[in-house]
Amino acid sequence: PPDRPPWQSRYGWVLAAAVLAVVAIASIRGLGGGDGAGAAGPQPGARLPPFAVPLALGSLEGDANVAREPDSGAAGRVPACSVRGPEVLNVCELAERGPVVLAFLATRGGDCTRTLDRLEAIHRDHPEVQVAAVSIRGDRDDLRRLVAEHGWTFPVGWDRDGALAALYGVAVCPHVTLAYPGGEVRGTVLGEEPEASLAARVERLVAASRRRGWAPGG
Repeated sequence: PPDRPPWQSRYGWVLAAAVLAVVAIASIRGLGGGDGAGAAGPQPGARLPPFAVPLALGSLEGDANVAREPDSGAAGRVPACSVRGPEVLNVCELAERGPVVLAFLATRGGDCTRTLDRLEAIHRDHPEVQVAAVSIRGDRDDLRRLVAEHGWTFPVGWDRDGALAALYGVAVCPHVTLAYPGGEVRGTVLGEEPEASLAARVERLVAASRRRGWAPGG
């Protein structure tokens, strides 16, 4: 077979398989809509698809809520943006607070953890940026150990049924989506990127957010 591109994790096929497996679920759960994602993630200018998932380190159980409207069947009984709490990672809540840097990972992906380690450093330098991560499927205890071993202080969610793989077009590990305050997507980084380059992207996100009128704590 041809050589794998240097940016692609050896675990990319796991997430690609998850995407294929979830496509059928997506049609049943009503995940489609105006802000659907392709293989490269949500399109710039689109809105972050809403979701709420349990935090990895919490005790809350349940699948991802991805409902856009009330009574959306398996997608959720209430809109995802309204599901909040101390044990919930809610992307709508993140976007309300400021610029968003959202990473997706697989618990067995070593390449993914390197990127999240870099995001931890960026999180310390830019506490005003809403850094968060979501693990697609996998074992929750493995994820908890991973968070503890690496000392990640940003919130990490657990997508038990893998619904967000299709919703965000996650097929490569790592996958990092950046968005302005309010949830408008700026772009997505696929595969591993050096810390300096990733940090520069975040700095440009912050600068552009300020030009749009956002101010930390405002």
